[in-house]
Amino acid sequence: MSFIKVTIDNIEVEVEPGTTILNAARKIGGSVVPPAMCYYSKLEGSGGYCRTCLVKVAQGSAKDPRPMPKLVPSCRTVVQDGMVVQNTTSPEVLDNRRAITEFLLINHPLDCPVCDQAGECNLQDLSYEHGLEETRTVEDRITFDPIDIGDHIKLNMNRCILCYRCVMVADQITDHRVHGVLGRGDHSEIGTYILKAVDNDFSGNMIDVCPVGALTDKTFRFKSRVWFTKPFDGHRECQKCCGKTVLWMKGEEVLRVTGRKDKYDELEEFICDDCRFNHKELKDWVVEGMRMIERHSVISQNHYNK
Repeated sequence: MSFIKVTIDNIEVEVEPGTTILNAARKIGGSVVPPAMCYYSKLEGSGGYCRTCLVKVAQGSAKDPRPMPKLVPSCRTVVQDGMVVQNTTSPEVLDNRRAITEFLLINHPLDCPVCDQAGECNLQDLSYEHGLEETRTVEDRITFDPIDIGDHIKLNMNRCILCYRCVMVADQITDHRVHGVLGRGDHSEIGTYILKAVDNDFSGNMIDVCPVGALTDKTFRFKSRVWFTKPFDGHRECQKCCGKTVLWMKGEEVLRVTGRKDKYDELEEFICDDCRFNHKELKDWVVEGMRMIERHSVISQNHYNK
C-alpha cells in the first residue's frame, strides 16, 4: 500500500489513504493532536458535533495547493497527499477553540468541586487550556434536574455537551436503545422514551465514553475523589466480555471498576455491567499490577516514582 505525506504544524508524517487529519495528528502525538470531545475511534459515525478539533488547511494537496476557505473538523476531514495543516501554529484556530470552549461552557454549571468526573474530565482540560477566567454572560442558564436513567446510572443533563457518544454506544454495542437526544436546538437533551430505564448488559460503557460528568456511576457517586484512589489492572473470567478492567482502589476496597483506556481516553475494549457493578470484592479479581497513568494527569499524583 502506498502512503501519503501530510504536514501538521510543520511536522511531516506518512499515513494510509483515507486517514483523517485527527488520526494523522495522533500518529505524531503531543500538542499537535487537536482536542476531541465527541470523536471516538471505536464508535462508527462519531465526530463532527463538538467543533473543538477544527483546524486550518493551508494547502489542500500537492496537486491543488489552494487553502480551504474555512476551518475544517479534523475528525471528519480526510488527508490528501501534500496537505499542509495548521493546528497550534494558527492564531485563527486557537481563537476559534477559545470561542468553542466558551460556547460549551455557556450552560455548564460550576460543579467541579462536587462532580465525580473531576480530575479526569476532558472539558476541565479544555477549559484550563482555552477557557476564559470568568463568564461574559449574564443570562440565566438552562437547568435540568438530575435523574436516574438506570439502576446504576445518574444523568445530570446540566453538564451534558451533546456529544452523542452515549447514544452511539447504545446503538452499536447493545441489543436495544431506549434513550436518545430529545428536543431541538437549545432545548435538546438526553432522555429516555417515556421514562424507560436503560437496562442492558453493556449500558455502563455510556459512563466511560462520556467526556464530562453528565453520566456517572451511582455505585461510586461521592465516594472518593479519583486522585485519592489507586488504579490497578485486573481481570476475571467472564462469559459476556473480555473481563479486563481497571480497579480503582482505596486500601483493600474496590471503589469502582472501569474499562481500560488508551492515552486518548478511549476504551481499549468495552466491558459488561456484571464486571463493572457486581464485582466490587478484591477476591473476585486477579490483580495484574498498578495501572500506568500519564504523568500530566492529576490521577498520577503521588502514585509513581518514575
